[in-house]
Amino acid sequence: MTISILCGGSGTRLFPLSRELMPKQFANILPQNQDVSHSLFQETLLRNTFLTKSHNAKFQVITNDNHYFIAQEQAQKCDITLQDFILESYGKNTAPALTFAALCVLESYNLSKIADDIILALPSDHLIKNTQSYQDSINQAIELAQKGFLVTFGIKPDSPHTGYGYIKSKNHIVEKFIEKPSLEDAQAYLKAGDYLWNSGMFCFRAEVFLKELKEHSPEIYELCKLTLEASKPKVSSPFLRLDSTMSEKLPNISVDYALMEKSQKVACVAGDFAWNDVGSFESLSLEYPTDEAHNASKNAFVGRDCENNFILADKQVVGIGLKDLMIIDENDCLLVAKKGYSQQVKDIVAVLKKQNPELTKVHRSAHRPWGSYTILLESENYKIKQIIVKPKGRLSLQKHHHRNEHWIVVSGSAIVTIGEKESFLKANQSTYIPMGEVHRLENPGILPLVLIEVQMGEYLGEDDIVRLSDDYKRS
Repeated sequence: MTISILCGGSGTRLFPLSRELMPKQFANILPQNQDVSHSLFQETLLRNTFLTKSHNAKFQVITNDNHYFIAQEQAQKCDITLQDFILESYGKNTAPALTFAALCVLESYNLSKIADDIILALPSDHLIKNTQSYQDSINQAIELAQKGFLVTFGIKPDSPHTGYGYIKSKNHIVEKFIEKPSLEDAQAYLKAGDYLWNSGMFCFRAEVFLKELKEHSPEIYELCKLTLEASKPKVSSPFLRLDSTMSEKLPNISVDYALMEKSQKVACVAGDFAWNDVGSFESLSLEYPTDEAHNASKNAFVGRDCENNFILADKQVVGIGLKDLMIIDENDCLLVAKKGYSQQVKDIVAVLKKQNPELTKVHRSAHRPWGSYTILLESENYKIKQIIVKPKGRLSLQKHHHRNEHWIVVSGSAIVTIGEKESFLKANQSTYIPMGEVHRLENPGILPLVLIEVQMGEYLGEDDIVRLSDDYKRS
């Protein structure tokens, strides 16, 4: 079988913790007071490894083109091998994503590359506890999928939640899907007892899924087939990068709308495990231990007359008379919101994206396939970064139109290419790269290379990079 992990979301409701290039499924948003701390994506991988033994399952990851190396690196830290990637140029919701997953799985099945065409499709940003109950639900769903059902997972509600869709089912058969309800309706659903939260998890045979999709949403089926044909690489590759021109034409629609609400073959498994979709700061706060002041600050919080606040900060926070607030502090952005308004954070991000697009895109510390960088200081005409290059890693061969750069090696060793000249630098040595000059940075050693970069120029945005050659096949 194939475990298809959906990693396409941007997590705008958890800004500023979540950004476009480091969304919530990969970001460090969970409590750090444990011996080992994982991202939501890593948690998703780890709780499903049991299927690699019991059902000879393999992982398939559907994610944005920019997140391929992050997913690879985080999986490696968990000693998990990711066999297949489908890389999206545009996030077009779950219907196209799962169609691509099914088309690829069915092709592998027909070529006898996998044992069966069962797909377990899972969001990458959920937290699930009660492992045994979860595994029992998965095995139950697999049995139903083998009988030809499109299986969805419902979660037994413990409160009248208005932020989730609901499923009404009886004896595993889905009677109807319901949009996010009013509080009055949600209270009635909880009292009725036969309504479940819609988890967004699915299990089905690829062949059945595609046959039903062809019947109920043929335009999506045909567009995805054409996109897949236009995307197939000419040489063997560990990933399938979807054609950007074709992908832009795909409809942005969920699989619930496109198929599940129309098909007569939908079954439901009621999950009796602790489940959190971590879709807002209210839901994230449930994962943090709180003290009497109801705060979960990463650092100390000192307050007077404060109650029912959720505070995440790396620095000392002092509060007076604070009540029912969410205070989320990142080093480049501070969010202050009243509890109950976290669903509107995504609306603020839309405004910020026009005023300060770089802020919504990337943290001050950013991961790259070759390592990472952290912005230490910046002004209108200069920017100072710390750059860390992994052993044997190297940046793209590139140039800049609007800035000059000074590099100072702090530790490790560097091979620097400037124009036709190549030089070797060690700690306390430096070099200068003029504007427009082709250059490259490489770490030839077995230890990380740490370097300070000073940029000077009229424009210092990250998009002022012209890549001439790149080991990681980035545009």
